[in-house]
Amino acid sequence: MSILKSLFGPKKRSTPFDISQLGADMHSHLIPGIDDGAPTMEHSIAMLNKFAQLGYRKVITTPHILGEVHPNTSEIILTGLAEVQAEIKRLQIPIELEAAAEYYCDETLLPKIKAKEILSFGNNYVLMEYSMLHASQYEAQALFELQVAGYVPVLAHFERYPYYHGNFEKVEQLRERNIKIQVNLGSLTGHYGPGVRKMAEELIQKGLVDFLGSDCHRIEHLMLLEQHLTLPIFNDIEKLKLLNPSL
Repeated sequence: MSILKSLFGPKKRSTPFDISQLGADMHSHLIPGIDDGAPTMEHSIAMLNKFAQLGYRKVITTPHILGEVHPNTSEIILTGLAEVQAEIKRLQIPIELEAAAEYYCDETLLPKIKAKEILSFGNNYVLMEYSMLHASQYEAQALFELQVAGYVPVLAHFERYPYYHGNFEKVEQLRERNIKIQVNLGSLTGHYGPGVRKMAEELIQKGLVDFLGSDCHRIEHLMLLEQHLTLPIFNDIEKLKLLNPSL
């Protein structure tokens, strides 16, 4: 049986995974023109229509705050949010939109934490990302400072950090400290490569995931996800105790 499984793999689901079970998406880039996500309001609205079509009731969009590359502020993000919300209302799109941010873990994050210039979501959750190349020298301090300030860190797309691949002891230690782990749904499609896909699947199968996010930058990401909703890994997702529905 194991030989056959290795040859043919697990069977696809007979029905697509019902995304409405997630309720809310908490990682996307939908505010037009402020990062590498939606370039225009037209793109933002197209993506939000697709989110609603897929079954989401809420989207919490999280623009990058990343040094001089994406030098966003809370004011820039909230101003853009209000403009998109007004367009949602005008077009009567059946979805709720909120905003937080995706903070890059570097030396610029620490003063923001101390000044409480942080956009959080849900139960004071703060989305934070690392470099894709190497572990951040500010990781321990940033996590500590966030928690001291009363925030709950959420580590964005943990499966995409190759230096942590296979290190499930690290993940368990983080979660024991009430640091949450987020996985990109797009990772399950192979969009970021086989190594990332394998890590994402293993995190899910081991029950080490707190949030699933689209990390949607353009509508093609949602269309790709829609095409893969019969993957067998979604059987394991249905067993997770995810926090998305609480948002």
